[in-house]
Amino acid sequence: MDSKIENVVIVGGGTAGWITAALMVKVLGKSINITLVESDKIGIIGVGEATIPPIIPFNNALGIDEKAFLKATKGTLKLGIEFENWKQQGDKYMHAFGGIGKNFPFCDFYHFWVKSQQLGYGSEFGDFSLNYQASKASKFAKLSHIEGTNLPGIEYAYHFDAGLYAKFLRDFSEKLGVTRVEGIVENVEVDKNNGYVTRLQLEGDRSVCGDLFVDCTGLKALLIEQTLSTGFDDWSHWLPCDRAMAVACESVKPIVPYTRSIAHDAGWRWRIPLQHRTGNGVVYSSKHMSDEQAKDLLLSSLDGEQIGEPRTIPFKTGRRRKQWNKNVVAIGLSSGFFEPLESTNIHLIQTAATRLLKFFPHLGIKDEEVQEFNRQSQIESERMRDFIILHYKQTQRDDSDFWRACQRMDVPDTLTQKMALFEQSGKIFREQDELFTEIAWQQVMIGQGLIPKDHHPLVDSLSSEQITDLMDNLKTLVQRTVNKMPMHEDFLSQQ
Repeated sequence: MDSKIENVVIVGGGTAGWITAALMVKVLGKSINITLVESDKIGIIGVGEATIPPIIPFNNALGIDEKAFLKATKGTLKLGIEFENWKQQGDKYMHAFGGIGKNFPFCDFYHFWVKSQQLGYGSEFGDFSLNYQASKASKFAKLSHIEGTNLPGIEYAYHFDAGLYAKFLRDFSEKLGVTRVEGIVENVEVDKNNGYVTRLQLEGDRSVCGDLFVDCTGLKALLIEQTLSTGFDDWSHWLPCDRAMAVACESVKPIVPYTRSIAHDAGWRWRIPLQHRTGNGVVYSSKHMSDEQAKDLLLSSLDGEQIGEPRTIPFKTGRRRKQWNKNVVAIGLSSGFFEPLESTNIHLIQTAATRLLKFFPHLGIKDEEVQEFNRQSQIESERMRDFIILHYKQTQRDDSDFWRACQRMDVPDTLTQKMALFEQSGKIFREQDELFTEIAWQQVMIGQGLIPKDHHPLVDSLSSEQITDLMDNLKTLVQRTVNKMPMHEDFLSQQ
C-alpha cells in the first residue's frame, strides 16, 4: 500500500527555501509537517533583487501586506528593465511591463506603429508605453487603467533586498508552523532499494527524516545532483556568460523605478535601486574578460560610495534534466541557472513551488505526476531560455570578439522560427502558459533592430491621417497621465 506523504523537508533557506516554505505552509500547513534545514554559517547568493509582475499575485496569495513588505525589504517599485548598448553602443530601449498603445481585435498595436514608421511618423515604440514614460520621469502610481479610457494602466513588480525578503518570509512561515532546524548537513542517507532520500545527518549527531525533500541548496545542488546524480543540460553554448561579480553602493537620488541592464564588451552589468542602497553587478564571459577587468569595470561604474567588497559568483547556464527526481524536488538555483538578465530567477522559484503544490503527492509519489511536473518545468525553462538568448543573438554590435561570436552563433530552432516569423510578417504568438508576452517579445526585437517587413492587413483599413491621429492621441494620453502621477520616491515615503 502506498504511504501517505506527511513530512516535507526543505534543505536550504534563502529566497528559494523560504518562498517554498511560505507557500507550502499557507496552503497545506494543516495537512503536512514542514521542516526547513539551514545554517547561518552558509551564506546565500542574495543578488536576485529584481522581480517581474507575477510576484504581486503571489504575495497576495500569501496574504502579505504590501506596505509591510516594502518596509521590511527596503523595497522599491519596478516598471521595467532599460537595456543600454545592446543593439549598438549608445542605443537604449526598455522592456517595460504592461500594455503599449491600443490593441485592436485580431491585430496588435505594433502593426499600426510599424505602418506609422513607414509613413515617416517619428515616435519610438516606447513613447506609447505608460510604464516606460513613467519610468523615465521617475513617477509611480497604482493605476488599473488610463483615466477616461479602457487602456491598461500601470503594471509593476519590485526591487528588494533578497536577504531581508528571506527573513520576512521566515518570520511569516514560522508563525504558521514551519519548523526551522539550524545545522549543516554532513551526510544524506538513501534507501538502497528505491534510491529515495530518507534521512539527513546533521552535525552534532542529529538527523532529520522526511517523505519528500525539496532541494534549495543553490548551486551546490546537494540532493538533486550530488546525491542523485540527476544530470545537467548545459546551455552555455547559447548563453556564453559564466561569471558574475556583485557589490552594493550607497543609494543616490532620484530612486528610479526600473532596473538598468548595460551591455559592455564581454557581457552586461546591472543597477538595481533599493531604498537604502543600490545593487550593482557585472555579468561576463571569462573567455573574454578576466576577474580583475570585471572588478575594475564594476567599481568604476558605481554612482555611490562602495559598500563592502565585490563577490564573485561562477555559474553555468542550464537546467537539471529532471527537476523532480525520485522523492527530491529542486527549487531555485539547484534546479538550474539563468543569468538575471530578465529577472526570472525568483519567478522560477515561485512557479516551481506553485507547481509542486498542484502536483503534491498524496498517497505516495507517482511516476505519472513526476513526469508531467518535469515536462512542464522543461517547457517553461526552454521558453525563458529562448527569450534571453534573443538579447545576445539580435545584436548589431561588432566591436568585440564577444559580440561578434553572439551574432554568429546558432540558436535553438524554436527561437529561429520566432524571429523569422516576426521579421517577415510582424506576427508573434504566445504559446500556452509562456511567461513572456507578445509585447515583451516585440519590445526586445524592435529595440534591438528587428523591424517587421510587413504588417497586418487590418492596418490598411485606416487612412494615413487616421493612423497619424491615432498615434498623436495615444501619445497625448500617455504623457497627460504621467504628468499627473506622483514621484516614485513620494509614493515610497507614504508606505
